[in-house]
Amino acid sequence: MSESGDVTGTKDKDYNLIWFTEQCLSNALRLETYVQDAERDGDNEIADLFRKAQSDSRKGAEQGKALLRSRMSG
Repeated sequence: MSESGDVTGTKDKDYNLIWFTEQCLSNALRLETYVQDAERDGDNEIADLFRKAQSDSRKGAEQGKALLRSRMSG
C-alpha cells in the first residue's frame, strides 16, 4: 500500500515534484564543492564533468520550480 496523501496531506505527484526540485537544488549546491575540489587539484576534466552535471541539476530545478509556480497559482 502506498501513501497517496492520507498521511502527509500532499498527493504523491505533488510531493514528488517538490522533492525532485529540492534534490536538484541540493545537488547543484553540492556539485559546486566538487568543482572546487577538482579545480584545486588541477583536474579540469573532472571539474568540467561536475560543471555539466551542475548545469543539468540547475535546469531540472528551474523546470520543477516553474511547474510548482504554475500549479500553486492555478
